[in-house]
Amino acid sequence: MKKSLFLVFLIFRIASAISAQERYAEPITDEVIIETHTYVSKDGENLDLDLYMPDYDAETERATIIYVHGGGFQGGMRNSENIQDFCRTISSYGYVVASISYRLTRKDKEGAFGCDCPANEKLNTFYAAVEDLQDATFYLIENREQFGINPQKIILAGSSAGAETALNTAYEPPYCYGLDSGPVSFAGVIGMAGAVPDLNRIYDKSAVPSLLFHGTNDNLVPYATAPHHYCDEKTPGYLVLHGSHSIAEKLSQLKVPCWLHTTCGGGHELANTPLTNYFDEIVEFCYNFVVKENGESRHTIIEGETKNVDYNYINLCAE
Repeated sequence: MKKSLFLVFLIFRIASAISAQERYAEPITDEVIIETHTYVSKDGENLDLDLYMPDYDAETERATIIYVHGGGFQGGMRNSENIQDFCRTISSYGYVVASISYRLTRKDKEGAFGCDCPANEKLNTFYAAVEDLQDATFYLIENREQFGINPQKIILAGSSAGAETALNTAYEPPYCYGLDSGPVSFAGVIGMAGAVPDLNRIYDKSAVPSLLFHGTNDNLVPYATAPHHYCDEKTPGYLVLHGSHSIAEKLSQLKVPCWLHTTCGGGHELANTPLTNYFDEIVEFCYNFVVKENGESRHTIIEGETKNVDYNYINLCAE
């Protein structure tokens, strides 16, 4: 009996401590539960997600972040050390976080995802990854009561190939997941060195608040509008993509909140460094732009030396 009373008292003390802190703005717990679930099976492969949830948390409708790893659609893991650290840490702020696997359709394929990969195959690769991310979202929403998820507060995030997947998925029109409340739009998106092949797909009913990290010297995914991998027009893989700067301009035209975070002279490392170097900015975006819906467009410029860039007309960075 004494043990039962002590357990009730302990749970009450923990719940009181959590309620005293500002969820999503600061950590509410030191303990995070991690579970692995299969969200769909395709082509004989189980696609899994790692779910991170704050422990001792009685909240039943929590904002959720779905993270998509990078790797050129041919490699990468959902549970690499840096991703685990990021997911665990931001979940301690009160979020449910899912880090997903998806089909690596360019794995062991000739031409990988570079200039020898035909443009139509690149587009098909995007579409397959988008489909997988939508399936992961559907799985989470189907099990929203078990996981304590608010379907109206789902944020997508991704790095490099994962950013391309997240951005292309986030800017889809609202999708019906069979909810009584009707179609669901993603609440926001975080792209780290990502791009989209068609800016026209971003319009008033598909645009969502966005945090976009990019380096002006990214030689794989263009910062503005340029060919993917800077492929020559005569190569099979020539495909024009619209990177973070171009996306931000389109969102500005639509008057949708966007935070463009530019690193002058930065390369493709901006696909990963924000998970640690700009963690506070990610927290601020998720809290103010998405949870509180108080975001306004801004542009942060990190100084650095810019060389060999084909975007001289942008003139953001000092020579």
